[in-house]
Amino acid sequence: MTTSISGLYLGILGGMGPMAGAAFAERLVALTPAARDQDHIPALLLNDPRVPDRTAAKLAGGEDPLPAMARGIGLLTGAGARLIAIPCNTAHLWYDELVAASSVPVLHIIESVVEDLRRRGIHGGPIGLMGTEGTLRMGLYQRHLEHHGYECVVPTEEEMTTYCTPSIVAVKANRLAESFEPAAACIRALAARGAVAVALGCTELPLAIPHDRRAEFDVPLTDSIDALALAVIQRYQKDMNTARQAA
Repeated sequence: MTTSISGLYLGILGGMGPMAGAAFAERLVALTPAARDQDHIPALLLNDPRVPDRTAAKLAGGEDPLPAMARGIGLLTGAGARLIAIPCNTAHLWYDELVAASSVPVLHIIESVVEDLRRRGIHGGPIGLMGTEGTLRMGLYQRHLEHHGYECVVPTEEEMTTYCTPSIVAVKANRLAESFEPAAACIRALAARGAVAVALGCTELPLAIPHDRRAEFDVPLTDSIDALALAVIQRYQKDMNTARQAA
């Protein structure tokens, strides 16, 4: 890579759901330290909602989303993307297959959340997990967090049905005003059971819990949208520094 990058640097495989993909692109801009337009990260967002439902595929024998996701990565890399970010946690159940299908690196959203926990000084202890039924039942977060020395506190079946899933569904249906209270109740329930932080492990959940209301909670929240955006920024800055040194 040189300082003159042809095409686009970042490819965002969005649409899962569409508001989460758009929110990721917005937060990437908001979190980038920039003084002018040209300081921001060149990016291309493919916000295609036609990707089959990931949870249905894993838990109910639904249509496999992998071919659609792989096609999306192909479109992004064909347009010049040199790095892929996928702002959908459940999609990472196919992470190894997506890496194999990609000609460029693919960031991992759960590893980005681990980095965010460490950035906040949280290096161990029980972490509350919120996410789709597919993400939590398949142990996606649990495997990664436990590998890094964390314990996990997951919602009970009743908490999933009453709080977590309804909040995600409300965001996907553009009913943001209805999404806060159930998500907030789930955060409080996980904190009451000992969580020292709560991971918003579905990219709809950061939209349910807006930034200006997060101080209402007694535990820190790690936001998978922001965590992935910060990982992109860190990678971009590292690559640009390497390019400058090689020039």
